[in-house]
Amino acid sequence: MTPQNWQDLAKIIDHTNLRPEATASQIVHLCKQAREFGFGAVMVNSCQVALAFQNLQGSGVKVGAVVGFPLGAMLTTVKVFEASEALKLGAREIDMVLNIGALKAQDRELVLADIRAVAEVVHAQNALLKVILETGLLTDDEKRTACEISEKAGADFVKTSTGFLGGVAIPEDVALMRRAVTIGVKASGGIRTAGDARKMIQAGANRLGTSSGVDIIREWRAETEEKSSAR
Repeated sequence: MTPQNWQDLAKIIDHTNLRPEATASQIVHLCKQAREFGFGAVMVNSCQVALAFQNLQGSGVKVGAVVGFPLGAMLTTVKVFEASEALKLGAREIDMVLNIGALKAQDRELVLADIRAVAEVVHAQNALLKVILETGLLTDDEKRTACEISEKAGADFVKTSTGFLGGVAIPEDVALMRRAVTIGVKASGGIRTAGDARKMIQAGANRLGTSSGVDIIREWRAETEEKSSAR
């Protein structure tokens, strides 16, 4: 369902800065914007979780961290440790990249065990787990399989892309994922305008990840105000 106002839209946006060159001051600015616009969460690399948590205390904005990012090719024990450390520092949402190579090799047991191990750590802290499929590298059958395994392993969301490996979110993939799961669907990668956001929501996304959240909200708000004044 498309949000009726910009405030509702902001609540489903993960305001994101995962760039390797992101500085402390940029993360502080990200958090300031999240407070101002009422974004649901900020998404940062694990080394910046403590800083984000410090800057968002009392705001209602959650801190999210990525795990196994962006390749997904780390040992399960490493993903579990990274998630555990991020949770200790204040993260309440974890976005992990699944083992893409194992999925393509049809090693369902490895993919399942990888996700389940992280899910157990995350849920023990009453946090949420989103699994990044990296849809740009997968066939439609592999996307459906990844969705099925993620839900079975205990994920709370499946997510399209990291945005770092050339793939972007497209409505067709979001719709496929929405049909494949009963859990949440997060669209991420290349979402830069209000039009992009609307397409993803209409396709079935109930969470958006973007570094363009402020621009999207301003554009959405302007469109809403224009429609209201035209009535």
